[in-house]
Amino acid sequence: MPRLLSGAFRLKNDPRILKLPPYLSLLCILVGVVWLLLLPLDNYSRRTYISENALLPGQVHTYFGGSDQNVFRAYKHEINSLADGNATNLAVNDRLAAIFAGIGLKTARQPYSYTTSRAVQGENIYAILPAPRGDATEAIVLVAAWRNAGDETNRNGVALLLTLARYFRRWSLWSKDIIFLVTPDSSSGPQAWVDAYHDAHRGSVGSLPVKSGALQGALAIDFAREGRFKSVHVAYDGVNGQLPNLDLINSVVSIAGGQMGMGVAIQEMWEHPDGYRDRLDTMLRGMLKQGLGMASGPHSAFIPYHVDAVTLQPFGEGWQDEMAMGRVIEGTFRSLNNLLEKLHQSFFFYLLMATERFVSIGTYLPSAMLVAVNFTIMAIALWVKSGQPEGEVVPGLEGQKGEKARLAVERHLFLPLGVVTVAQALGVVPLWVFNHTPASLQTTVFVVFLVLNTALPHVLSAVLTRTYNPTTQQYQLITSFSLLLLGMFLSSLATLNFSLALIVGLLSSPLSFVRPARHLAWSVPLALISPPAVLALTTALWKNGGLAAVGDVLREAAFGWDVMGMYTPVVVWCVWWPAWLVGNLVVLGRPGRGKAKVA
Repeated sequence: MPRLLSGAFRLKNDPRILKLPPYLSLLCILVGVVWLLLLPLDNYSRRTYISENALLPGQVHTYFGGSDQNVFRAYKHEINSLADGNATNLAVNDRLAAIFAGIGLKTARQPYSYTTSRAVQGENIYAILPAPRGDATEAIVLVAAWRNAGDETNRNGVALLLTLARYFRRWSLWSKDIIFLVTPDSSSGPQAWVDAYHDAHRGSVGSLPVKSGALQGALAIDFAREGRFKSVHVAYDGVNGQLPNLDLINSVVSIAGGQMGMGVAIQEMWEHPDGYRDRLDTMLRGMLKQGLGMASGPHSAFIPYHVDAVTLQPFGEGWQDEMAMGRVIEGTFRSLNNLLEKLHQSFFFYLLMATERFVSIGTYLPSAMLVAVNFTIMAIALWVKSGQPEGEVVPGLEGQKGEKARLAVERHLFLPLGVVTVAQALGVVPLWVFNHTPASLQTTVFVVFLVLNTALPHVLSAVLTRTYNPTTQQYQLITSFSLLLLGMFLSSLATLNFSLALIVGLLSSPLSFVRPARHLAWSVPLALISPPAVLALTTALWKNGGLAAVGDVLREAAFGWDVMGMYTPVVVWCVWWPAWLVGNLVVLGRPGRGKAKVA
């Protein structure tokens, strides 16, 4: 035992040990990326399956069709007359209320308004079909936004909702109430309605005069295209990367693809031969949407309240018509009608790489965790290194075999803690500015901030150097504290939003290796990975709209922050940006000649 302790002590004081962490950190990043790239392979992913046996998707015969097509055409004529006449939201709801009343349903309306970076107001209308075999304790929602996410009039979607309302009214098999909801748009309207349904509304959002029971699921129709279609696209991404229970998606895929013979697509992969590249592309698209955390359709507002929901969007040229779409919805509602409790047996954390292929959280989580751990490794290494005198040994102390012994030196913590605290506090500034700037000024303010962001590290570094003249040890501690916070934040975030944690972690990974360079050229690569620069470059490439597109993204982010509780701006401006700012300060640093005292 004494020999073992002596060997451990010599190893602890071996300066070669401190050369390992950078390589270990780089290894963690590389293994994390390789781990992610292996997921589409058959050995690391699984086929989807139905966990909740009560769903029985595709096991019932659907009857929607025949004379219902004439009803659909009549309602479509009504919708076209309103859309072509540019009817107001209130005029549309007046007509829809008359149609719902004619069907024999209880109807109610809900006005709402939001004041964010842009003013949004409207009025929702909904009708409730009481369950003939239920007691009004549970409900399913069918949603159709008047204007879809692409700002197109959802003519077929609203007409199909009305037709299904009349069709469902004739059946006595329902054990859950069915709510038919028509909203002015696909974002603010559903959010206002769901908030009010759960008594969580705030501001100028009206209460719901009529309610049903607990919501068991929701289905949204986005059917703005005309003519026959080939396949149906299932949109399932929720706010902040939250996802519906996988059983709901599997049920829709089973009904549409198996029973109805339709093609089914996800993540806008219109063609999917199921090769490695197609799986990887699908997975990365899903990760990007999950990382952004924005709403992808009317269904997104339901998921934060643990109401599983998806949006169905027909696409392609084929022979399927509106009646086929209606039968998919009927089959899905018949499956949800069988549930005795909310969906809970399947997965809520997963990555889909095909309609019938997925990986669960236990398989993909290590990828983000490894990237987050690299920051913690470097933070600990820098903390240890800051406690050793640079290039010095303590005279008069020799270990076995004549080795020189090193003792810890006193760490000066006040300045490093102050710098990291100020950097973290500064993150509140862009967070507040971009969430309170009027929509018309978002692009201008972003350009100004981009210029200031480039100059800010140089100004702060000059002030820090001239005022305090930090030592090498203090720069090590500044980097250590910043990386420690970054690693802690990202490892916690990975369990909630894996994609956002991994994206921020990979973009921040160069910060693990920053050192005082005394040269301005080293700050140029870091400037390219700053949050504003990444936002400008990716938006310009993704949306082909230049800085104007950046303004659109910031407006949507401000709306998501104020209305939907989206926390992506917090992660960007209060986690990623302060870490980047500290990294720049360190690179531009000019360590003073002060020496730490030997403890």
